[in-house]
Amino acid sequence: MSVNFQVNGKPAQANAETDTPLLWVLRDELGMTGTKFGCGAALCGACTVHVNGEAVRSCQTPVSAVAGKKVATVEGLSKDNTHPLQVAWIKHDVPQCGYCQSGQLMSASALLAKNKNPSDTDIDNAMSGNVCRCGTYPRIRAAIKDAAAMMRKA
Repeated sequence: MSVNFQVNGKPAQANAETDTPLLWVLRDELGMTGTKFGCGAALCGACTVHVNGEAVRSCQTPVSAVAGKKVATVEGLSKDNTHPLQVAWIKHDVPQCGYCQSGQLMSASALLAKNKNPSDTDIDNAMSGNVCRCGTYPRIRAAIKDAAAMMRKA
């Protein structure tokens, strides 16, 4: 079956079974390998993308659920690491192993799209579904606060 949708503002078409996880369509069919497979059960957040502006776990989202919708992946933040979150991530040396970072960035960007001045509690709640095995949570929080400040000034 063919499913039409947008990825990072461009038309996309998936030729997959309707129950195929969006994660595999993004990675295997469309070459968007920034989105990572972590647990396959929507528990770790490594596969987080946006569907119509909402953070979702692509490992558990069937491709049929995005028909006619807008999907954003980590590749869509910026091509040259100039998005405020990417700038702040680098400034605060957030990644260690880096595996969870695309999901962390996408959850953080969904938060900042709705809340330009998040408190620690807002950040903790928004990021609670993203697991970082390296434990860089304090740096993630600091980077989100920095990015929010940059976005408020822009």
